[in-house]
Amino acid sequence: MTKVMVVEDDAALREIYSIRITAEGYDVVSAGDGEEALAMAVREKPDLILSDVMMPKISGFDMLDIIRATPETAKIKVVMMTALSADDQRARGESLGADRYLVKSQVGIEDVIAVIHEVLGDKPATAPAPAGPPAPSPFAVPPAPAAPAAPVPAAPTAPAASAPAPVPNIPTIPQA
Repeated sequence: MTKVMVVEDDAALREIYSIRITAEGYDVVSAGDGEEALAMAVREKPDLILSDVMMPKISGFDMLDIIRATPETAKIKVVMMTALSADDQRARGESLGADRYLVKSQVGIEDVIAVIHEVLGDKPATAPAPAGPPAPSPFAVPPAPAAPAAPVPAAPTAPAASAPAPVPNIPTIPQA
């Protein structure tokens, strides 16, 4: 199984990336800083490292420089992710051998997943297209038969226009 290492000092982000990358079918290992990542890279031999740049102990740039200089890890693909959007920072990452350099504020998690697939040269797993209409479920409840339509009552008709209706005879009460 293809292995991806997530290197991020923010534990919540590290967890989010790890869960999403695992959902793509990759084996995921993670590290909280560059120093831990270097030891883990030699031990775990990931196919790709997704790393933050600004981290405690050893920065992502220094980690990348050491990875590229170490024969056991030199061929590992590395995607750098950072808040640093300046062109000189991007140039530094590329000159150190980053396969891709992403600015966190400019990409979402699905963009990161797409870059991982692209750098690894694989394609995301997709469900096969259905071959036709779905088969009926053996647990499906058949629809109830349609009830016959109730007759619509006719609107009341007004009496034919003829003489006015008689006024009832109302007795009068004499006044005292």
